[in-house]
Amino acid sequence: MIAVVTVVDIVAPPEVHLGPFLDAAPAITASFAGPRMTALVGATAVLAQVTVAVTRTSLTDLNHTLQIIALALISVLATLFSYRRERRERQLVQLRSVAQAAQEVVLRPLPRRIGPLRLASVYLAAEAEAQIGGDLYATARTTQGTRVLIGDVRGKGLEAIGDAARLLGAFRAAAHRQPELPALVAFLEDAVSSDLDTPGDWTDGMDGLEAFTTAAILEIPDQNATVSLINCGHPPPLLWARGKVCELEVRQPAPPLGLTGYMTTPFSKQEFTILDGDIVLLYTDGVTEARNSKGDFYPLAERLATWAGQGPDALLRYLRNDLLAYVDRNLGDDAALVAIERIGAPHAVPPSPLPQ
Repeated sequence: MIAVVTVVDIVAPPEVHLGPFLDAAPAITASFAGPRMTALVGATAVLAQVTVAVTRTSLTDLNHTLQIIALALISVLATLFSYRRERRERQLVQLRSVAQAAQEVVLRPLPRRIGPLRLASVYLAAEAEAQIGGDLYATARTTQGTRVLIGDVRGKGLEAIGDAARLLGAFRAAAHRQPELPALVAFLEDAVSSDLDTPGDWTDGMDGLEAFTTAAILEIPDQNATVSLINCGHPPPLLWARGKVCELEVRQPAPPLGLTGYMTTPFSKQEFTILDGDIVLLYTDGVTEARNSKGDFYPLAERLATWAGQGPDALLRYLRNDLLAYVDRNLGDDAALVAIERIGAPHAVPPSPLPQ
């Protein structure tokens, strides 16, 4: 651009001046290049303007002198702008590194194999630059089997991340120590409620009443074909069993964690059948409440029913691609999916039949 403007300006009629077009060179360069390249382009543009001045009239010509001064000032400003932009980009890279490290600490990747189970997980952030939000999941190994947690903290931002980290820390600390599943959920409730405002304090508005976490906690023994479930206000897991899909809907669901102080009965678990090759799908409401351009919710159960069945990894790849295509890659909320397949487990007679 500098070369073209310089040549055309030299051969143009005396009343035509194209020098101001050279101002665009350092300005454009500052938008994508570093300060050194911007300064070099600015200096080249100033040299080109000097060449035009000497060729057409003289360097002391008032018009060309003012153009040279203006171009030099613009080049200096563009270089400073480029320096500040480059420094902010370095800070952004550092922040992304910290966010990625925080994600790996808070939301650790699930093992691909644990006991007689194969697992897969997917986390989809609603914001393109986000790494982690209020959705969470974790597993813990016990002497009798495996415990799995999936949850969704109300809200977004740093507060939701802090609440998610607190719940995950409590689960990892107590999952292998609490012998009974209801006792574990009670411990998680205490951990969540400890930092909440006193429920029902209307002088502080509704924030205290609206701070809660939905969660589903599963216990899958190694030695029998069952899965125990306590659901605290979370979307019910889906069971893909022998080509059929059903919801694991508990008879006595509990309120979300943080609101169970209003319960009149203790936590109670319910058992379901899970045999070899069956897959339990856990998810957050960011999946089922995702909408397409027509405003229709994503039909997760229907999509799961059409799946051919090739293991948890293949299932989550299928659902992830299908979900993003359904919403045109524009999620309204964070979404998490966990698929659990039982393999190599005893075919014992379960204590309760498969729900219809």
